[in-house]
Amino acid sequence: MQSQARVVIVGGGMMGAGLLYHLAEEGVSDCLLIEKGELTSGSTWHAAGQCPSFIADYNMAKIHDYGVRLYPRLEALTGQYVSWHGSGGIRLATKPQEVEWFRHVAGVGKLLGFHCEIIDPAKIRQLNPYIDLDGVIAGAWTTDDGHVDPAGCCNALAKGARAMGASIVTHNRVLDIRMRSSGEWEVVTEQGSVICEMVVNAAGCYARQISQMVSTDSPITNMQHTYIVTETFDEFAARDDEMPVMRDPYPSAYYRQEQKSALIGIYETRGSRECWTHRGGWPEWDSENELFDPDFDTLEPFIDRVMERMPSWRNLGIKRVVCGAIPHTPDGNPLLGPAEGLRNFWHCNGASIGIAAGAGCGKYLAQWMVYGDSEINMAGLDPRRFGKHAPGDYTRAKSHQDYEHMYALHLPGEERPASRPARVSTLYQRLADAGCVYTEANGWERPQWFSLDGREEVPGLTRSNVFDVVADECRAVRERVGILDLSSFAKYEVSGADAETLLNRVTANRMPRRDGGIVLAHYLSEQGRITGESTITRLNGERYYILSGAAYEDRDFDTLCQAKIHGEAVEVNNITDDWGVLVLAGPRSRDTLARVTDAQLDNASFPWLTAGEITVAGVSLRALRINYVGELGFELHVPMADLADVYEALWEAGQDFGIANFGAYAVNSLRMEKAYKGYGSELTNEITMVEADMIRFFAEAKDNFIGKEATLKVRETGAELSCVYFEIATNDSDVMGGESVFDGNRPIGVTTSGGYGHVTGKSLGFAYVESAFAAVGSGFSVELLGKRCAATVLAEPVWDASSGRPRADAGNES
Repeated sequence: MQSQARVVIVGGGMMGAGLLYHLAEEGVSDCLLIEKGELTSGSTWHAAGQCPSFIADYNMAKIHDYGVRLYPRLEALTGQYVSWHGSGGIRLATKPQEVEWFRHVAGVGKLLGFHCEIIDPAKIRQLNPYIDLDGVIAGAWTTDDGHVDPAGCCNALAKGARAMGASIVTHNRVLDIRMRSSGEWEVVTEQGSVICEMVVNAAGCYARQISQMVSTDSPITNMQHTYIVTETFDEFAARDDEMPVMRDPYPSAYYRQEQKSALIGIYETRGSRECWTHRGGWPEWDSENELFDPDFDTLEPFIDRVMERMPSWRNLGIKRVVCGAIPHTPDGNPLLGPAEGLRNFWHCNGASIGIAAGAGCGKYLAQWMVYGDSEINMAGLDPRRFGKHAPGDYTRAKSHQDYEHMYALHLPGEERPASRPARVSTLYQRLADAGCVYTEANGWERPQWFSLDGREEVPGLTRSNVFDVVADECRAVRERVGILDLSSFAKYEVSGADAETLLNRVTANRMPRRDGGIVLAHYLSEQGRITGESTITRLNGERYYILSGAAYEDRDFDTLCQAKIHGEAVEVNNITDDWGVLVLAGPRSRDTLARVTDAQLDNASFPWLTAGEITVAGVSLRALRINYVGELGFELHVPMADLADVYEALWEAGQDFGIANFGAYAVNSLRMEKAYKGYGSELTNEITMVEADMIRFFAEAKDNFIGKEATLKVRETGAELSCVYFEIATNDSDVMGGESVFDGNRPIGVTTSGGYGHVTGKSLGFAYVESAFAAVGSGFSVELLGKRCAATVLAEPVWDASSGRPRADAGNES
């Protein structure tokens, strides 16, 4: 075995082989994949091999679409048996909301290029003449779907990688992974050690063990999944074409043709089981090609429902039963990207649909490793999206929930209960008693809206029954004063003599020159792509207070820590759990705050975009005159233990001014009216500051900083895509993000986020479109749930375009 490599990949399943292939394709052939058994001997070999196009998540859809396009060509490219079956697939709908969702997915397909057609029961029966369609109202027919032989596909990727110069060693277990003083990694194996620049954990069911070798962990649960293969079905033997893969929420199952037999896979909606529970979910190192005894008592009701659908299968005998391990993460997405706190240690694991996703995961992770960026938005795949609270019980409960809801539509507004609450502020119960309906962000419970009349939201893709409630919350903020618990913010302190130097090097904006100054700053890659966004407050010349979105707590902390150069006098601390945050916003917010503090709050004493330490109701706290809703207001950053006391004081003080609680639904409406872009939607690692129209936060005059030269080059050459803010003509639904944008019938872009502006009465959105369509007044159409809706590019925010309201002085609030 070789003793050196640029990259070592631990694990020889679909994810590891997919990455090896694409690293080699990118020219990084000095890669070594190490597998403790044979290739595919973990979860890959026993997978059913489905490759669906049907998926609503825009970035996961790109990953799946890439695999569906590669696999039919892979056998010819490599000479290795793949057994691609381009059977197509049909997802069944039994509820109108599922059909609406189908329309959304079909719109994604038009942009990416895969075909998704909504078909009626008659067409479904034409494609699958054996099915009983009782209760079925429509199907989503994805004609490009198929399935492969999992072992053959994985071995084809491995063979292709070898042909491009990569190396593979099997029957060689990794025993330890160590960081050397040089910054290189030493991978210790049964056959010796390998020194490398980068290590990738592609260990599948063993990913947690590999992570713990480097003192980290991975939020993965190994779930048991069962499918059965029947004896020969004579009708299959008599036909030339192949039945589509059926995905059916009624039995929570997929079922299809497997050569001349039937294959039935169950995702039980109750009673799901983990693997290796006798060892806390940890597989033994000598486990290879391992299967488990299926629980037929639990599976039987679901199998019976499949037989209701496919009555001609009832008398078929069972030829084979496969019950094997599948890794699940809390949100069902794989873990692709860097490990928090480690240099050049990467994850490529946690894929519950690993055959379909393996090639795409490998392609886009390889781009990130080689170039520092991927061409798709990786935020929803980055392993650092989960905090340290996640591995263990939190992940177990979430993974069971994800598994059991595999074929259950997750509608906007639906709050699923597993592992909740995991992280709460000291106001949690107080607000719950006031009617707060919470949503979750990186484990935090965050107010979504307030039910003042006891109603419950009916989730849906169109405007829901809380539309008018959210409107009232928005009007309270615009007309009076609103208060919001945003303790979920990620919070850091960067301190030391070199703190300013580090922050100026790692962000595109210039740090504030005066104590109390606030700036919005963006982290860029070397290629000028936007990798993060923070609000930075200068407490003094050697101490800075930094805020990021809840979802990016570990990732942005990692960015700050990794930016430190050896010998710099700087310290980075994550203080997220120590501080609570109250947003007080609206034209009467200053009046409310003035009743509980002696601090001077007028513009001369406390200007917009500044911060200071003040005392509220006897509590010393940090007040920032800034907010994300475009009104006069303050963020009050309070020691967590004192948060409830400060809230009660403000609530009491605001009674005369009509104070109201508000939540994240209202925030989205208000920020859309102000045309505030969001990180993770408008601002992603796919996009530069030029394309995002954020160049005003780019301090060109500042000394060299990460991404500066690349950004200047994009500005000089021009951008092919531009971010636009638009109004759309629609009656009952609004932009969610991921919808296709058209000029006539030609796709020209994609939406990123949107919502209804309750105060202005306008449906609004952001999109990236071809730059030729970015001029003010340009028109195009957006496909919302199957309907083409006319949209017009706006010149400025529809609310307070001059931003006079946040700047308002005492006595001029409205």
